[in-house]
Amino acid sequence: MTYSNKPMIKSDTPLIEINNLSYAYPRRGSVLKDVNFALYESQRVVINGDNGAGKTTLLHLIVGLKKAKQGDIIGFGETCKTEKEFNKLRAKAGLLFQDPDDQLFCPTVLEDVMFGPLNLGFTKQQAIEKSLQTLKNLGMQGFESRITHQLSGGEKRMITLASVLVMEPKVLILDEPTNALDEKAKTRLVNVLQALPQAMIIISHDKLFSDKLATRQLNLKDGLLTEQLAATVAVA
Repeated sequence: MTYSNKPMIKSDTPLIEINNLSYAYPRRGSVLKDVNFALYESQRVVINGDNGAGKTTLLHLIVGLKKAKQGDIIGFGETCKTEKEFNKLRAKAGLLFQDPDDQLFCPTVLEDVMFGPLNLGFTKQQAIEKSLQTLKNLGMQGFESRITHQLSGGEKRMITLASVLVMEPKVLILDEPTNALDEKAKTRLVNVLQALPQAMIIISHDKLFSDKLATRQLNLKDGLLTEQLAATVAVA
């Protein structure tokens, strides 16, 4: 599969950077302790860890869905503290939720994919054209009028990906993207993601999936994020 997108300019500046990030829940205690991390162009970083280790919390902190207790989140060169600043980050970093049903809320596929461009101020016709092209790029042409909640798990995953890619993000943030997918759907998703130019942060318990995609693997344990040496790492 080929995917056309705007050319990305190589830079030594991190796209997303985290400095000394800590977070604790009232009853669970600390889940992140002085986490440091940087994502660069073309990297596909997989974060591994046990259930409850804080992986999803970390993703939500990066995009501002949760507020850090301590530390800095720097998105595309700007430190993010306020909702306005995180809104700017989210315009360039698309988050794919673990459960597609948390992300799909319009009656039809086309309406779901159009939602983002319309909110950015595109005309209805422009939003339709961008959405149709994105669906075509992902091999999902013909799904425009399908009822979203009647799709299979794999189809829903591809539509959520379309709803993110139509915004032309520089970074994709994927929370357990293979959750509830069968092997055929997983293979298709791997092929799609490998063809995309965006840098990625991926949470996944699926080792085979991770090894096929990752250019770098990290492990989150006891609140600490550490480099994980992998025998098999994908070539970017």
